[in-house]
Amino acid sequence: MSYDAAIDPSVPPSGTGCAECLAEDGWWFHLRRCAQCGHIGCCDSSPSQHASRHFAEAGHPLIRSFEPGEDWFWDYSTEQFYEGPALAPPEHHPLDQPTPGPAGRVPADWQRHLH
Repeated sequence: MSYDAAIDPSVPPSGTGCAECLAEDGWWFHLRRCAQCGHIGCCDSSPSQHASRHFAEAGHPLIRSFEPGEDWFWDYSTEQFYEGPALAPPEHHPLDQPTPGPAGRVPADWQRHLH
């Protein structure tokens, strides 16, 4: 696979939280950013697993963590970590945004809902 086509470092993230969870009144554990189109989705531990659904639907194999202090990439097609370039800012969700998030939507028993 050519990673040149799978990564567009000029594309900014689609927002500050999981696009689908925000639209569906859902919540997430951690956030992942598509390295190709900037889509922000929730991680595979989250109830809805929107980042891996984005890979399945759009075919974009590389994600980068959208968590503060994390800069790793994951390749869904090989199930391996990948070293990638810097992406357009911001590199993570806002520091005042809670994890899990978003504020006001996370159930008190959230740990029971993780995968």
